[in-house]
Amino acid sequence: MKFWLERFTKSYQHVLIWATVVLIATGLYLLLISNVFTEIYEIERFSQAKETIRSPITIEDTKETERLQREAVQAVGDRFEVLHSITADQLNIIDDVFAALDVANTPMIVEDDEAASTDDATDSEEAGLNASVEVERTKQEKQQLLNEMLGDEVFEALSEASWETLLSMSASQKASGYTLLISAVNEAFNDGITREELPSKQDDLSERLHFSMLPEEIIDVFSELGEFVLVENSFFSVEKTMAAEQQALINVEPQLIRAGEVIVREGQTITNDMYEALSLVGLLDQNRNIYPLIGLSFFVILLVSILAYGFYFELGLSKDSGKDALAIVIITFVTLILMKFISLVNVETDALYLLMPIAAVSMLIRLLFKEKLAILYAIFFSLVATVVFNQSIPGALNLQAGVYFLFSQLVTIFVLRKVTERYTILKVVVANTIVNSFVILSFLFIAYENYPWTFIMTRIGFGMAQAMVSGVVVVGTLPFFESILSILSDTKLIRLANPNHPLLKKILTEAPGTYHHSLMVANLSEAACEAIGANGLFARVASYFHDIGKTKHPHYFIENQMGIQNPHDFLSPIQSATIILSHTLDGARILKANKFPQEIIDVAKQHHGTTLVKYFYYKAKEDLPEVAEDTFRYPGPKPQTKENAVISICDSVEAAVRSMKAPTKEKIDDLIQSIINDRLQDGQFDDCHLTFLDLRKISHTLSETLNGIYHSRIEYPKEEKG
Repeated sequence: MKFWLERFTKSYQHVLIWATVVLIATGLYLLLISNVFTEIYEIERFSQAKETIRSPITIEDTKETERLQREAVQAVGDRFEVLHSITADQLNIIDDVFAALDVANTPMIVEDDEAASTDDATDSEEAGLNASVEVERTKQEKQQLLNEMLGDEVFEALSEASWETLLSMSASQKASGYTLLISAVNEAFNDGITREELPSKQDDLSERLHFSMLPEEIIDVFSELGEFVLVENSFFSVEKTMAAEQQALINVEPQLIRAGEVIVREGQTITNDMYEALSLVGLLDQNRNIYPLIGLSFFVILLVSILAYGFYFELGLSKDSGKDALAIVIITFVTLILMKFISLVNVETDALYLLMPIAAVSMLIRLLFKEKLAILYAIFFSLVATVVFNQSIPGALNLQAGVYFLFSQLVTIFVLRKVTERYTILKVVVANTIVNSFVILSFLFIAYENYPWTFIMTRIGFGMAQAMVSGVVVVGTLPFFESILSILSDTKLIRLANPNHPLLKKILTEAPGTYHHSLMVANLSEAACEAIGANGLFARVASYFHDIGKTKHPHYFIENQMGIQNPHDFLSPIQSATIILSHTLDGARILKANKFPQEIIDVAKQHHGTTLVKYFYYKAKEDLPEVAEDTFRYPGPKPQTKENAVISICDSVEAAVRSMKAPTKEKIDDLIQSIINDRLQDGQFDDCHLTFLDLRKISHTLSETLNGIYHSRIEYPKEEKG
């Protein structure tokens, strides 16, 4: 029967854990669907929008991109290539003209006939040298020479009068005119001259030449010559035009409809462009994409896997009837629903998540359960926040919300690592306020934007409000979990540890020896539990009350027999054993009558497990050899938790060491090890999951603590009276 009961209990425990996990996973999945899966709208063109619609995804508007590309290409003008060889050729014409003018103005050298007929033979050679003379050319000869040197095309470009004007220039006019004409023509050629630009370039050249100090008739001739020299030197280039158009296409950035961007506002008329944008982002597509749902499934599985680990190895749901599971479900769903509600509040600011009292959740889980479970839940809610507060933009994650939630919860857990007084929650609020402010400031400054101080102080105010509201929520809801769900929290343990508690006073007045024994067991149990990672505070408080049953018959226990004869001398071994064995159940009844938490009641019942009262058993066996051993065993059950097992060890060790007359370190160590080995061989640790490493740590801790208490002392010499 016991075997089947244990199998049923373990099956129930596994079902309870998995039912909790599946329930949380289902609720989380339904809660997050709207954040990853967009609503489909039935909208017609030119109708009025009933609500503001945002894009759920980031996607390129290819039609708009193509339109801008066409406009960019059309805006690209024809590209021309300047042929500088033409420029050089035309400038050479000016050089040729001025060179020809110099030649034409140079006098001709001709022979003198009279000088050639002299009879003086001795002077014949000298007379031959002086027979040629310089003769100025006539106008006709100069123009004929210019025509021959420059060619018909250049010569005919100017009139005879113009050539006469050029031939009549002085050397200084010619020099300054050449410089002016060359620079003006060269500048006109530099930018390139197209066929369409040629008339305007010629006019510009003439206008520039007229600003010089040369005579008007010379300027007119230079203008005439310049108009002839200026020709088209810039021609349409297919390659350059195509390259410019290609660069224009590259310069057009893709036109994106970004996730969260407003496509149409409430009350607006839906134009063709808006309708096409809605269709493009999939808000009109009835063939919904199932990939977001699959991705959400994976995400939820990963999240609840974190919780499942905590439920199995940290929470200890398997040790309870379901109240822990109920508390976890309530905390989880209330938090998720509140997060969803805040995310749906339609206000201008997108930072309402800063007001979410997430620190209260960490405080509750830490106070009601364990630190590691609180850390796992901190990770869980932080990851959930990245999706819940993504403004319902599929694929988007609000990393700021996740980081803010994570730091806010972690600082809460770390400050609550050791709860020693009721003012600890106030310390948590202060620490949370500081950390929230630092996280918010880091977000604002990393953004590298010039926020006004009013904006910054408002955000910091949100973080401070979150910390204070979290503290209020914890103070207000903790009694619900402690009273209605009967969950034992650290704050409740602190209240129970008050020396003025009526039951502690009862033990002190009715069984003072037991009271002192309980204090010693509390110290040992707390140190041993902390050594193996168990709940030291619970072990201390539970040890205060573990022997409360002895107050029913206090004088039948040796620590309370001060100055009286042992009452067991007048009882049979069975009667004595009955009184001794009953103190566990008596203690459980007293604690239950005073509405103590079930965990402390279990300690009262389990701190002796099913061990044998050897003294009275062997004494009875002297008279009744066939006496049943079960008659002298405690009713149990065996310790079900590590804390209960540690208290049972410390209870026996403390009592045994107290009875030693001359305790030494070797004796104490041997005694501790013998008690642990005896319990181990008797199967008292079968249900509490203590490991051999835990037992070794417990033995070492008890040895150090007891040796510190019962260390050898110096014997002071007595003063001799004279």
